[in-house]
Amino acid sequence: MAGRSYHHGDLRTALLDAAESLVRERGAEGWSLREVSAGIGVSPSAAYHHFESRDALVRTLSWRVLAGLGEHLSRVAGRARGQRADPQARLIAVGRGYVRWTLRDPSVASLVFGAHRGEPETPVSPHPHDVLAEELDRLVEAGGLPASSRPGAEFVLWSAMHGLAALLGDGLMCLDSPRDVDGQTERLIRAVLTGLAAEPARSADRPRARSAHTERLAKRKS
Repeated sequence: MAGRSYHHGDLRTALLDAAESLVRERGAEGWSLREVSAGIGVSPSAAYHHFESRDALVRTLSWRVLAGLGEHLSRVAGRARGQRADPQARLIAVGRGYVRWTLRDPSVASLVFGAHRGEPETPVSPHPHDVLAEELDRLVEAGGLPASSRPGAEFVLWSAMHGLAALLGDGLMCLDSPRDVDGQTERLIRAVLTGLAAEPARSADRPRARSAHTERLAKRKS
């Protein structure tokens, strides 16, 4: 790729693409900004015009991948069957999409979950958290989850989804096939939603979970 002429914006995208490829090959830590630059045939000084450091490139890449995950989860939810047939179908699709994505791209997933420091240059949209929250709101509207159980339910569901993905990815749990992974994910999501629906209506003593993303949302609303 040496000698290629980049238009404004093209080099930045090319650097991110090259870094993502290196993450898949070597993991989040096994490469340098110099290697990223050399891989697309430009000097390190050209890369520094777009990213002040390797950490800055990693952060930006993590936000880009996170937005891609949000788009993926939104698509799989949209392809699920309608709420009348099975009100939980869309959330099961989100759970499957999350677990499949994490297992299919473990190095990139590790990068995303480990690099969330500082503010994104532009808001991540759609954010995976927002996709999950929206689907839980749909479930409440469809009568599949009591409104009293809704606050904080996305953190409960996320804990379950991410826990399953981590156990499988680390080899602490084994399943025989992708179909079994989907089946285990469905069983988990249905069990969590059943448990949420059975909670007592009183919610004053429930933990108030939060994340960097929800804190940013709260600041924007205040």
